[in-house]
Amino acid sequence: MKKIFLIAVIALSFTGFAQNDSKAEALLTEVSNKIKAYKNISLDFKYELNNVNENISQETRGDVVIEGEKYKLNILGVTRIFDGKTLYTISPEDEEVTISSNNTEDESTITPSKMLSFYEDGYTYKMDIVQNVKGRKIQYVKLNPIDTNSEIKHVLLGIDATTKHIYNLIEVGKNGTKTTLTVNSFKTDEPISKTLFTFDESKYNDYYINKID
Repeated sequence: MKKIFLIAVIALSFTGFAQNDSKAEALLTEVSNKIKAYKNISLDFKYELNNVNENISQETRGDVVIEGEKYKLNILGVTRIFDGKTLYTISPEDEEVTISSNNTEDESTITPSKMLSFYEDGYTYKMDIVQNVKGRKIQYVKLNPIDTNSEIKHVLLGIDATTKHIYNLIEVGKNGTKTTLTVNSFKTDEPISKTLFTFDESKYNDYYINKID
């Protein structure tokens, strides 16, 4: 689940500009400002994980609605709702709801509310290749972790040159694992229910409720 949230990045506090490519800095600033102007964002995405050495190949789809720090994520049959204070993880297969006041599994976890801003800290960046994807010009920015002990080798962030929205994110690990998140649908300022980020415990009377401090 961690890798899923290392995936769509956009809103940095640009510190240490001298270490970064000025064109990459300008592009990321433009994307960041555009993202911050939206009231909410709805994404449908494809998630792929591959490791040739370990003979691992996984592909799935998911969707997420993000409003500030709040989010509702559906992936791998599990729903995660964060109301700004409490995280609810709902697993129909296990008939279990895990309730936690902690929104991250560890410091390296990128949560959905940070999907569009994870490169804010801890990376240097520079312009990379440009690709034509079904008529769309995708400009890649390469991000390298500042921490030399990071498990991440590098990240490639693909940005649509016209819309300035994220098209995909490719993370390459030092262990040979490659994870790719591709945005199939990017919608903004959609009308959403006032209760979208509210957990209704009465709907899960038959579930085991696991509360974690």
